[in-house]
Amino acid sequence: MVTLGKIPVKYLLMQIRRIRVRRENLDLTRPYNIAYKTVTAVENCFVELELENGLTGIGAANPSRQVVGESTDDAWRTMQEPGLQWLEGRDIRAIGGLLQEVGERFPANPGVRAALDIALHDAFAQYLGVPLAVYLGQRIGSLPTSITIGIKGVAETLEEAGEYVGRGFRVLKVKLGKSLEEDIERLTRLREKFGSTVTIRIDANQGYTTADLGIFCIQTAKLNIELIEQPLPAAAVAEMKALPEEIKKLVAADESLVSVQDAFRLASPPAASGIFNIKLMKCGGIRPAREIASIARQAGISLMWGCNDESIVSIAAALHTALSCPNTRYLDLDGSLDLARDLVSGGFIIKDGVMSITGEPGLGVKKS
Repeated sequence: MVTLGKIPVKYLLMQIRRIRVRRENLDLTRPYNIAYKTVTAVENCFVELELENGLTGIGAANPSRQVVGESTDDAWRTMQEPGLQWLEGRDIRAIGGLLQEVGERFPANPGVRAALDIALHDAFAQYLGVPLAVYLGQRIGSLPTSITIGIKGVAETLEEAGEYVGRGFRVLKVKLGKSLEEDIERLTRLREKFGSTVTIRIDANQGYTTADLGIFCIQTAKLNIELIEQPLPAAAVAEMKALPEEIKKLVAADESLVSVQDAFRLASPPAASGIFNIKLMKCGGIRPAREIASIARQAGISLMWGCNDESIVSIAAALHTALSCPNTRYLDLDGSLDLARDLVSGGFIIKDGVMSITGEPGLGVKKS
């Protein structure tokens, strides 16, 4: 056996040789509005972990300061040298310990944790020669994703919805939360125009009071709204737990659900919602996302997998993870579809709005 010193060369080939970090503005093909901000540009941080054998794992991050207290700028600064030098020379096969160390070193930086967690998972699954979902224990073959319509007027809403339906999407997520009356009118007109051919879910982005939510549910009862994402303020957990069961089962906790600890709090009886919206950019990557998913499964809570405006890299990571969890019911992984450009291609297959993995090892992404 060939050795270098006392270490067999074949083992050195599994070590991380080089770490590269970059920040890119991927731009948007169209800006959009939500209840608390207007999004016009999209910066993502990318990290590449190159192994001695030439395999490269890639991760990406675009955290939301409003939700987790960390921006892409913060993540970028944290990942500058010597922030990641501790990973050099580490063996990718020790992935469990490496992921644990990532969490311990960056407790206040979910974006940094997510980027490193994704890159480590990608590299390890490539080392195994299998898609990441297969390594994680894939349970679901494919699911439709929703595609998002921001806050806008009725005519613009109908026009954009028509575009998406023409592209094959059948699940529309409509951003609401600025005017209850206008919100209801937009949804009513959507249902009138498209009938039962589309599924409608809504995201109020914390824009409603408990009274607003009650009125909304009464006046939209005949519109067959699939789910209601984060209608109340993130901190209003007690109010969420006190909602009537018929409303609560439609509610997807989003901004209220950042960490594993939040999952315990929301799931403890009485549960605050019937659905958890897990985002890798909130919780810090695949490992904590699966911990949240496990808590939800034990509590009988369904899973929705969401995103920010993100590269194909992290969207693919969320999809692979989602398909490994048996209580996954909903995908909202459209965050790369409106990007003007990306650093990678591949990652997933999307046809008529239905997402599946490519079957390639790791995340299945290729640098453009």
